[in-house]
Amino acid sequence: MNVGKIKVINKSNIKAKHKSEHDPYEYYKYEITDQNSDNKCLVNIYEIPPQKANYPYHYHINNEEVFYIISGEGILDTPEGKKKVSAGDTIICAASENTSHRLFNSSYTDMLVYFECDTNNSPDIIGYPNSNKIGVTIKGKGNSVYKKNETVDYYNGEWK
Repeated sequence: MNVGKIKVINKSNIKAKHKSEHDPYEYYKYEITDQNSDNKCLVNIYEIPPQKANYPYHYHINNEEVFYIISGEGILDTPEGKKKVSAGDTIICAASENTSHRLFNSSYTDMLVYFECDTNNSPDIIGYPNSNKIGVTIKGKGNSVYKKNETVDYYNGEWK
């Protein structure tokens, strides 16, 4: 832990993590703070290519997210409908089932670039309303995703 230390980090000194496993999802992530650290907040810069989104429509139960659009334009999917966003906009997503969101780059030519600052509480539950899934993230242990409607009895398998 860097208690009492000030860091200055330049994006050009960070190797981007590129993820493009499923269409229409793709992004470049510049990880400024490590998700598995003791940091109380996570800081990243994302670049989303034209006509892509970085994550499916989702919400968080235990973590808040704040996005600041640096450049480009996009569409923010919300429970209230689609909202246009562009450079200079700040998006605040409280930890709640009511703040489902997905950011899509609506440009055909330019990257959508944004700064993200999130709380880093563990564990977190992520809901995916469009696919009826839930994800569980635990710091240092990764993510697990489940179908929301597949439940078992509390005592199932416990009598052995």
